[in-house]
Amino acid sequence: MSVVTLSHIRKTYPLGKQEVVAVKDASFSIEKGEFAAVSGPSGSGKSTLLNMIGLIDLPTSGTITIGDVDVYNGVNLSDVEVKDNRWVSSGAEKKKKKRTTIPQKLDKRITGLRRSHLGFIFQTFNLIPVLNVYENVEFPLLLASKNPESHSPVDDFSNAQREEWINYLIEKVGLTDWKDHKSSELSGGQRQRVAIARALVTKAPVILADEPTANLDSKNSKQILSLMKQLNKDKDLQTTFIFSTHDSRIVDMCDHVVHLLDGEIIQDEHKTGSDIYGSEVR
Repeated sequence: MSVVTLSHIRKTYPLGKQEVVAVKDASFSIEKGEFAAVSGPSGSGKSTLLNMIGLIDLPTSGTITIGDVDVYNGVNLSDVEVKDNRWVSSGAEKKKKKRTTIPQKLDKRITGLRRSHLGFIFQTFNLIPVLNVYENVEFPLLLASKNPESHSPVDDFSNAQREEWINYLIEKVGLTDWKDHKSSELSGGQRQRVAIARALVTKAPVILADEPTANLDSKNSKQILSLMKQLNKDKDLQTTFIFSTHDSRIVDMCDHVVHLLDGEIIQDEHKTGSDIYGSEVR
């Protein structure tokens, strides 16, 4: 069962009078339960591709399906890039200024899917400094809305069930003794563990991690990736992980790797991944 499908995804950026192609005609699917990576050297387009999967960035053209939802169905992406123009006065001259806007219906759909289907683990952690561990993990649950596409199974929990679920995740990532501590009192590895628990808290089926070892030493990297692999295999969670990385040790752990070079997929590889960060597959 496919949880993410990309079909003929293209992403371009204007550079003066020229156009830079960051991603060229990318098509692949990620199946439920995979430990997957988008891999390639710096500038290959892997972070751009992950941001489009995460609905943070809009493709220039193509189709993205999250779960069973065609995200951009009925929307002309070329129109979204420059929805409307307006004239602005600058001294004696008038200049035509382009504005990028997203139709309200699409914006609502994207926001809902981000909450219900996707969890994010950022390389800079992005914890809220004034909140403690428990509160940082809980935070996505406070963003519930009336949008049916943003509905999470946890939204139906009672207060006691919600508290039990948050504490369960904090225990899973090994931070029970630290749950009342703020991020400034945590190490880099501990902050990443909080970020993992926060990504899991809405029971989103897909977790995206952009260069998760970039700000960690080798010891913490090994612990964090081993933890993610354990969570991936946990039948109660049934979580799919997708990484953006050039770390070969993460690639070795993955069972599905999409290799990028200059914005183009050069290999879509399925294999047996290692269970341990830094261990060769035998």
